[in-house]
Amino acid sequence: MTKELGVGIIGCGNISTTYFSLAPLFRGLKVLACADINAQAAEARAKEYGVKAQTIDELLVNDEIDVVVNLTIPDAHFRVSKAILEAGKHVYSEKPLVLSLEEGEELRHIAKQKNLAVGCAPDTFLGGAHQLARKFIDDGGIGRVTSGACYVMSPGMEMWHPNPDFFFLPGGGPILDLGPYYIANLINLIGPVKRVGSMTSMASPTRTITSQPRNGEIIPVNTPTTIQALLEFVNGATVTLTASWDVWSHRHANMGSTAPTARSTCRTRTSSAAPSRQAAATRTSSRSTPGSIHSARSTRKARTDRAPTTAPPALPTWRCR
Repeated sequence: MTKELGVGIIGCGNISTTYFSLAPLFRGLKVLACADINAQAAEARAKEYGVKAQTIDELLVNDEIDVVVNLTIPDAHFRVSKAILEAGKHVYSEKPLVLSLEEGEELRHIAKQKNLAVGCAPDTFLGGAHQLARKFIDDGGIGRVTSGACYVMSPGMEMWHPNPDFFFLPGGGPILDLGPYYIANLINLIGPVKRVGSMTSMASPTRTITSQPRNGEIIPVNTPTTIQALLEFVNGATVTLTASWDVWSHRHANMGSTAPTARSTCRTRTSSAAPSRQAAATRTSSRSTPGSIHSARSTRKARTDRAPTTAPPALPTWRCR
């Protein structure tokens, strides 16, 4: 029987409840301990989920811990993950993994040297619906993907998160917090990215928290809150990505959803030389549908296969932190 891996969690903030709650669903893993720079936060989570509260140093030398989940703020991810590896433990980090290529290379070097594994969120692209969409594309169901558009937009995080400060500091922002879900899914569906270009902006130098318990507090914004990016993939496809926390209203749906929402979307539509009436109607109302990945079929195939017999599977909807 495969050894059950002991799991420790560093960072007991808002997102930690997701990991504590869902970990029991996975065989071969057991959360044993947690730590936080705020000892009271660690003690509260430990009591809530029946694990041991430790200091970060205690957790790193705990022989029962094989894997440590890094749920600290983005700016601390590299330092904490490096310490975990140097303690001889595998690491799984929340996104983003690091804030620079050099930091990522250093983690890879340490992990290789110590024969350890490094993982990072998001893993949502491994879900069944995502894999079904990948199979459909791999099987030629929509032809060759040539272009597309993705959107993840909202007014920001200060309206619901109890401590939203880090979202607006280096390492935060919509492209590093929510963009990974979309970029990871695009890479899964289309392949690696060859080249990237972007422009950024920031609507306001401050934000006012409207969530509890800090309602009314003003916090600084020190990172871009709107990013317009263009991704060129190795296969030749080009995809635009808009990630923004400066948008109060829009009609783009969640990734894979068909209902309008103010959360996010990665549009997934196909094109052919001779679309069916249903497909044409869908395009006409595309402002409230989820998507825009375009593909090309050969003219000959389009003539003999004017209306697809199988509809492409919808991508899933999920909510993020």
